[in-house]
Amino acid sequence: MLGSTHGTLTTDSRRARVIACGGQRPGPAVHDRVDDLDVSGRPLYTDVPDLTRFFRPESVAVIGASDAEGRPNTGITRQLLAWAERVGARVHPVHPTRPSVFGIPCAASVAALPGPVDLAVLLVADPLPVIRELADTKVKFAVAFASGFAETGETGAEAQRRLADAVRRSGLRLLGPNTNLNAFEHFREDLTGPAIALITQSGHQGRPVFALQELGIRLSHWAPTGNEADLETADFLSWFAEQPEVGAIACYVEGLKDGRAFLLAADRAARRKVPVVAVKVGRTEAGARTAASHTGKLTGADDVVDAAMRQFGVVRVDGLDELQDTAALLARARAPLADGVAVYSISGGTGAHAADLATAAGLRLPRLSEAKQAELHQWIPEYLSVANPVDNGGHPVGDHRGRKIIDALLADPSVGALICPITGPFPPLSDRLVADLVEAAEETDKLVCVVWGSPVGTEAAYREVLLGSSRVATFRTVGNCLSAVRAWLDHHAFVGDYRSPFDEAPRTPSPSFRKAEALMHPGQQLSEHAAKQLLRAYGIRVPREQLVTSAAAAVRAAAQVGYPVVMKASGARIAHKTELGLVKIGLTSASQVRDAYRELTDIARYEGVELDGILVCQMVGQGVEMVVGVTHDDLFGPTVTAGLGGVLVEVLHDAAVRVPPFGEDQARAMLGELRGRALLDGVRGRPPADRDALVEVVLRVQRMALELGDHIAELDINPLLVLPRGQGAVALDALVVCR
Repeated sequence: MLGSTHGTLTTDSRRARVIACGGQRPGPAVHDRVDDLDVSGRPLYTDVPDLTRFFRPESVAVIGASDAEGRPNTGITRQLLAWAERVGARVHPVHPTRPSVFGIPCAASVAALPGPVDLAVLLVADPLPVIRELADTKVKFAVAFASGFAETGETGAEAQRRLADAVRRSGLRLLGPNTNLNAFEHFREDLTGPAIALITQSGHQGRPVFALQELGIRLSHWAPTGNEADLETADFLSWFAEQPEVGAIACYVEGLKDGRAFLLAADRAARRKVPVVAVKVGRTEAGARTAASHTGKLTGADDVVDAAMRQFGVVRVDGLDELQDTAALLARARAPLADGVAVYSISGGTGAHAADLATAAGLRLPRLSEAKQAELHQWIPEYLSVANPVDNGGHPVGDHRGRKIIDALLADPSVGALICPITGPFPPLSDRLVADLVEAAEETDKLVCVVWGSPVGTEAAYREVLLGSSRVATFRTVGNCLSAVRAWLDHHAFVGDYRSPFDEAPRTPSPSFRKAEALMHPGQQLSEHAAKQLLRAYGIRVPREQLVTSAAAAVRAAAQVGYPVVMKASGARIAHKTELGLVKIGLTSASQVRDAYRELTDIARYEGVELDGILVCQMVGQGVEMVVGVTHDDLFGPTVTAGLGGVLVEVLHDAAVRVPPFGEDQARAMLGELRGRALLDGVRGRPPADRDALVEVVLRVQRMALELGDHIAELDINPLLVLPRGQGAVALDALVVCR
């Protein structure tokens, strides 16, 4: 997290903070130009590490190689030899006492290696001394399998820090520690088509995706990142996104090392239209915060991860089965020609059930036109429904009608995908249906999906026909099929008009920054009056108000502000004025103002609340109460939250979050995610709210988050009253806690 509380940052201090905060490591992986830092000092661009010689080295040193039976290193050495032969690499065993390993002459030490080495595999318990030896050999990459580092506690974490420091000084790139042999598996080379590249922090969790090769789906790479002392998920994600054979990237992530690095990598994939599918564990992490602001209580750490992934088009799934099915579809399916889905089944019950599930999954099932229904009824009895879902009553097996039905559905311009759930084998009907679907899929640019529901999975129609087709997307469950199709449509809609927010992120402070900086008091909570001055500095509208310290001054202020007025206690330590009775609304006369002043000061004295005065405020008309704020996330830094506000904000818990930088499209998307978004459209006779003004406030708060990230721990505008369309939005109250 960023710690500076001083003025405008110099280039050097910004760069130092990026490194100190766990940003991109210095050296070849960082494009270290001044204009590659945003106004907060975070990087806007990183170079892609060239991992070619990691996955396809010309020479490999195996340090600690063995051929002694019963030794763990022997099995690893044997696997590495087989892998090196497949990729065409020379192997140099290194062992201090053995003259040879598996008939290959050994070097006694790293210094004795016969020539340049692309990859060093460290089969030693303590890789640190070896890293230091490798520093002078120009080795490009190293892999450390050893465990006992950050995964074991603070002592191990300190050992990992020492290892990372040594790697940084050496100039090589390290995979691990606490990794495995997954990168050196036997990848099938007889498969064609776009491939899946796999990134996992736990090798076992990648097995289901790796096994897709047995179903005819190609895998190109597997990066088991382990503890990520150096190379991390973001490095592999960036590099995979630029490989022409990669059709999709599948990730199993336990923890992200650097939030900004991950977002930059996901941004690179989005620019190149490469889909990324990820399991990120930690959905049930408490994420509770002891913040004074409402905003800090609205989102947990996983909410931020979820939003950050969604911002950059990463498809987040929960199960490994979803990971494999969704990645496989996104890797192989062509771009949709329409966003409508047609469900075709041999049973009305199956079709109705699938249609319900599809609608719940957010898919659109367009009602087929009367002309299309009439066409289908040429081959389907009139008493069966063909509006969508289409019930054929039993796929024809004795003539051409079945294929005619499928072709007619695929020819409909509203249909981009055809989904056919087959609940179980029913030869010859199911066999002929599968054959017709496969033939039709070969002749169309539209997506054809089959759900083979048999629990057995040994049927010839499934094993030989469906899995033998590269054009049919085959699933074993309806749920996985529907979520994958939804991800496919969402991905192409996202990348179709994607514009990177990093290209437009502010690089220099705005004129507002100097004004705001003068209001900051490190470690303190600002009074409401000071907090509103901060908002005003950034162009966020607040009510007319005056801060007074006497009843007489309150009366004069009310006359100037204009009746009716609101009176509120203002002090640096007041978080929840309403609960303490420190707010009086609808005051319409001088006598009411005098009485309110005395009552507010009496309550404050009784509660032991220190005041800087009483605010006499303009009373603003009716609107929709919202909350907009800033909090800090340990991984991503400042985040912006928008949601339904007012006194029930923590009860409703209806909020959306984004990680800066983001554009107007994401600000509007935040509002679309709210369960109570209909309130902004006008309900029960109320006029529509000024959405444009609300979006503008969100974007101005984002600018504050970027520029004042070093100064503000939390910012909470609640309520932000969004007035009827064309009338703007007014921040009625604000809380700011300085870092």
